[in-house]
This record gives sequence, structure tokens and C-alpha cells, in this order.
Amino acid sequence: MSTSLSLMPDYVVPNNSLILGILPNYSVSSERAQLHLQQKIDLILLSLEALEMGSSDFIFDIAKQLELDHLLKNRLVLWRMRCTNSWRRSYTHDTLNTDQAKALVIIASRRARQLTVTIRQLLVAQQQMEEKNLPLGTNYLLSEYLEQFRSYFRSRMNPRRTKIAWYLEHEEELNQLALTFLSQLLFSTGTLGTQRLWTSLFDGEIKT
Repeated sequence: MSTSLSLMPDYVVPNNSLILGILPNYSVSSERAQLHLQQKIDLILLSLEALEMGSSDFIFDIAKQLELDHLLKNRLVLWRMRCTNSWRRSYTHDTLNTDQAKALVIIASRRARQLTVTIRQLLVAQQQMEEKNLPLGTNYLLSEYLEQFRSYFRSRMNPRRTKIAWYLEHEEELNQLALTFLSQLLFSTGTLGTQRLWTSLFDGEIKT
């Protein structure tokens, strides 16, 4: 993982993985932008984990189906990719390369598409609770998702980081973070959803 994201405006497809070519290449604006991208990808995967047990098994199944398993060879490789999120307790200071970042987004989008009904139900429940001015936890399924997201967040993120400590002290804000990434998953399920999700991860971060 020594090659960092150096994303130029072309559509070169490396490693004979044609599916990687569906996503455009971008130039991120700074090291901070790269860290932000890696953080977002990990939190999208965290949201998927909160939706269902055994999500990592589905990740490897989809990687194999899409012929991306050369990039996600085993659980250790996946763990190291996710530990590029600087918020994590186990932050490794590694960086994702272009292929790795694309592969994770493509896989997350594919799994989200398979879970569209569940994701939509949760977001409809959120809207209903807010319209009725009721706590989000009033809805059982939504409460279950939020509780699982918070649990994973608490166990995996570094509480010594100021932003993490703030989220841990403000449960409602952490719930909103969980719902933000759930919305991004739904965003990725429609036509050209994978491309829209990928582009959204660079909002405000692309060199012009």
C-alpha cells in the first residue's frame, strides 16, 4: 500500500479489472483530502456492517464475483485498508492506492444495492420519526441499526482524537453520522449509483 491516491483525469484500467474503469480518476487536492477520502470509505463500510452480521463475508464474495479478489486477498488486507482511516485506534499511516479505493467503493455499492429495501425502510422510518417529533430510537429497526453503528464506532475509533471524543459525548450527532452514511449507501443503489457515490466522496476535495 505504498502507492497513494494520485488520481489523474483519465480512465486507464489497471490489472485487467475492467470494472475499475467505470469510475473516473481524480486528483485530490491535498494529503488531508486523501485522509478524508479514506475516512469516508471506512465509515461507509462501517454502516454496512451495522446493517447486517457477516458483512465482511459478503465483501469477499462480491470481490470474487467482480474479479477484484486480487485486491482483497484476505481479511488482513481488508483490515489494513480500513485502518487507513486516521480516526481508528489501529490507524496504520498507510494509504489506499487508486485501485483499492475504487474496489472498496464498487463493492460497497454492490452490497448496498442488494440491501436497498432495508436501507430505504430505515430512512423512511427516520423521516417518520422526525415528522412526528419522536426519538429515533422509537422505531425498533432504526434503533437497532443506530445502536450497532455506535457500538462499532466506540470500539474501533480512537477516543483520544478530539472529533471522536465529541461524537462519543453527543449521541444524537453520532446517530446523524450513522444516518448520513446510510443515505450515501442509498445514493449508490440507483442508476449510475456507484459513480455518483465515488464522485461524492471527492466533494470539495478535487483539484481544479
